[in-house]
Amino acid sequence: MTKLSKPVGPPGTLDEWAHRFELLADPTRLRLLTHMHLHPGCPVNELADAAGITQTAASQALRVLREKNWVRATRDGRLSRYELIDGGVHHILHFMGHQH
Repeated sequence: MTKLSKPVGPPGTLDEWAHRFELLADPTRLRLLTHMHLHPGCPVNELADAAGITQTAASQALRVLREKNWVRATRDGRLSRYELIDGGVHHILHFMGHQH
């Protein structure tokens, strides 16, 4: 077995990326993120429709994404509009969109 000449990254960074991939592995969150990536500023009802889930389920998933600072909600009258703000996730989704 060969020894690695240098570490693949600091443990904290690797743990952070592992957690990102864990969040992305959830199909519902991935659908919501993908829709926000393609349609920034959409409301919960549009996101729920795009993901094929209820507005309540979308709101719960969006709460997790807001807590991780992946998305931001802005008020537009009575609506909350969501947009993807995490650059790393944006790049992953952009890359995924070019893989056909």
